[in-house]
Amino acid sequence: MIFNHFLNLINKYLINNQLYVSLMGTFMSLFFMFEQDVFRWPVTILVFLTYLNGYIYTKNQDAKIFFKSLIINVLFGIICLILILNKNEISFTKWLVIVGLGLLYNSFFLNRYIRKIPLLKVFYVGLTWALVNAWLVLPMFNEAIFIITILFVSALVLPFDIRDMKTDHIITFPKIIGVQNTKYLAFALIFIAIIIGIRYLKLDFALSLYLTSIISFIFIYFSENKNPDAYFSVGVESCAGLPMIFWEFINLIR
Repeated sequence: MIFNHFLNLINKYLINNQLYVSLMGTFMSLFFMFEQDVFRWPVTILVFLTYLNGYIYTKNQDAKIFFKSLIINVLFGIICLILILNKNEISFTKWLVIVGLGLLYNSFFLNRYIRKIPLLKVFYVGLTWALVNAWLVLPMFNEAIFIITILFVSALVLPFDIRDMKTDHIITFPKIIGVQNTKYLAFALIFIAIIIGIRYLKLDFALSLYLTSIISFIFIYFSENKNPDAYFSVGVESCAGLPMIFWEFINLIR
């Protein structure tokens, strides 16, 4: 009873407001910023507001409060511009590209946006997160971080396709290859990400990614359409932020 009440509070104040997914995305960016020794608070705030702005915009496309949320988007966008213009023109260009990709993902004024294209949604979300982690927050593009992110995030999107397979109006992996094979695909993507992480990341960061993969495998393995929404929006979503949490824990016990 207490646990259900706790989940309801998280759903009301974090999930429905898109705060949780934005925090998890920011945690993942922080993980790679620390790995590359480029942590900066303004960049962290920029990443969080960019994610939050994008998810608020996407969620409220067909909602009655769309125009109210659009005002929030404009305000957050102004703050992001202030943060990004304090850096340089190259960073501004990177940010504009990522924002543009977000608009292409789901915008009502487009006849056919990315979210409606069969099978592409999974990897498109991974691509956007990968560009944030490997391009926006770093001085130079990092191929290893890009590949790790796109594989790992794409794998975490697949359980959401399992969740929505009965309500989605587009073709998704579970509808084509089945639920079990979709899980195998997610396992394979994470496994490749781990191999690359072990090869290119510093030891404690590679270990953090490895520990995260174990938890991610468990959540993917037990993903079923009948699971409660909190299983995906809290459980699976949390896997994106676990590398940073595990890294902090490893540093704490040293």
